[in-house]
Amino acid sequence: MNKPTVVLGANANPEKYAYKAIEFLQSINQPIYAVGIKAGEVLGLPIESDFSNIKDPIHTVTLYVGAQNQSNWIQPILDLFPERVIFNPGTENPEFAEMLEEKGIKVEEACTLVMVRTGVY
Repeated sequence: MNKPTVVLGANANPEKYAYKAIEFLQSINQPIYAVGIKAGEVLGLPIESDFSNIKDPIHTVTLYVGAQNQSNWIQPILDLFPERVIFNPGTENPEFAEMLEEKGIKVEEACTLVMVRTGVY
């Protein structure tokens, strides 16, 4: 199934989990938007600084930004209205999760890497 995905916290460093998530998602042919604070490129994708270049409906936003750095992203994610948001380990944010659920957006506290590897993405 085609699940256009925003990887928030994208980074060109191959040691970072966001990089690995993009790599895994590419391996199962998912359309990916890399969004992060540092300009650059990751695995052939430009790292965008916001959601302005996203034209497709988004299925999933997978978070690689800690709760302490999510405040500027909350409203743009709510406005993007994805089907689900994945809070990867270390990004849990109960207040944000509640806001998403109130809008009818599915919330998962999970690891995107494990989800892809086990076929439940």
